[in-house]
Amino acid sequence: MIPIKIINRSEHELPSYQTAASAGMDLRANNQDPVVLKPLERAIIPTGIYIELPVGYEAQIRPRSGLAGKKGISLVNSPGTIDADYRGEIGVILVNLSNESFTVEKGERIAQMVIARHEQAKWVVVDELSESERGAGGFGSTGVK
Repeated sequence: MIPIKIINRSEHELPSYQTAASAGMDLRANNQDPVVLKPLERAIIPTGIYIELPVGYEAQIRPRSGLAGKKGISLVNSPGTIDADYRGEIGVILVNLSNESFTVEKGERIAQMVIARHEQAKWVVVDELSESERGAGGFGSTGVK
């Protein structure tokens, strides 16, 4: 486990893992009033959470499968990325992909946050790339028989 500095300006518990093997921690809505999302509407929902990640780590913000499957609620940018140098409040961009309005209540679990290592790339400009079995096939080419 990696220690991460956190400020919680919400009335809710810190993001936490729901089981011992969970990859993601639940983030809760910290909106003062209920937010109604009509079909195809989106809104940035505040969490009241601020973090300081170590360099080389990111926080990925992902949809909750229960909200997506049962209510059609997802994230516009999925996964969203919180960079190590960001110090602002974590906001979650929810979108309602259902045919019915959805109300985001204060304290509701709205997304998952996964902490992940990452690398930065250094481009090496070349004239050719090595051959591979797949080659330039893409967009479903490996699943067609």
